[in-house]
Amino acid sequence: MKNNLRQSTFTRSTKETQIEVGLKLDGAGNSEITTGIGFLDHMLTTFSRHSLFDLKVICKGDLEVDGHHTVEDLGICLGKVFNQCVGEGKGIKRYGSVFIPMDEALVHVALDICGRGYLASDLKLPQARVGELESYLMVEFFRAFAFNAGITLHIRQLAGDNTHHILEASFKAWAHALKQAVTVDLGIDGTLSTKGGLDL
Repeated sequence: MKNNLRQSTFTRSTKETQIEVGLKLDGAGNSEITTGIGFLDHMLTTFSRHSLFDLKVICKGDLEVDGHHTVEDLGICLGKVFNQCVGEGKGIKRYGSVFIPMDEALVHVALDICGRGYLASDLKLPQARVGELESYLMVEFFRAFAFNAGITLHIRQLAGDNTHHILEASFKAWAHALKQAVTVDLGIDGTLSTKGGLDL
């Protein structure tokens, strides 16, 4: 683990997955993504580009079983590295809220970097698979991220009947909301909390 100036790395190795993640919040949206699942690579590349976070993900998982371990463990690792990057959260805006359309799909993401992991999602994914990815696993990904990042994450689907479009709108909205929330506001003295910290 390394942590310096809103950037960090995290590695995790189990009998099911071996994962290395690097994240830089003040980046340019550059990414290097290898998960073994094409659609997941696409979503994480999209996330990096729209958040302007630099992201490196190298994952080898037991895809001969299915994608569950890979997707959930990536959510865990990305959550942990995000938490390390934010640190005490001094000066950040803390909240983010974005609506993103993609053709017929419309998704709203609202989140709070508060130190309390929680996911509320009402995603309805009509197609069971997108490429090699089982669609339901994306909710597991967001849950794992939220609990390990220590954020409250709400994902609301207002419209959509194409699973690819719904998920891509979700990832873009998540990216933009996180970018809002980690933006530093020079008018904030310490953390934006009456408790004196974001994890109290």
